[in-house]
Amino acid sequence: MAARAMTEPAFFILTALIDAPRHGYGIVGEVADLSGGRVRLKIGTLYGVLDRLVTDGLVELDREEPHQGRLRRYYRLTDRGLDVLTTEATRQAANAEAATQRLAAHRPATTGGL
Repeated sequence: MAARAMTEPAFFILTALIDAPRHGYGIVGEVADLSGGRVRLKIGTLYGVLDRLVTDGLVELDREEPHQGRLRRYYRLTDRGLDVLTTEATRQAANAEAATQRLAAHRPATTGGL
């Protein structure tokens, strides 16, 4: 995954899998919660991203469980996935800090203060 930029859905899917394996709908709900409702994954998008994350070795199948006559697939984060997510989170935090500092320096002084 290092050769291409991490998409926002991939970032949130990896983040959703930090604490526990989850099935597709569980991931969709966790991503919505993590993003404050801003990122709403459609099922087609979810499984497309999951397929890519599995191919890249960042996520793997944990288990399958029958549910209402169908199999639910649970996915978990791999050690490599945790490393890549940690690097991406650090990169994004550094970018946000640089932008925040630049914005603070660029803002005109507000009234009522100094």
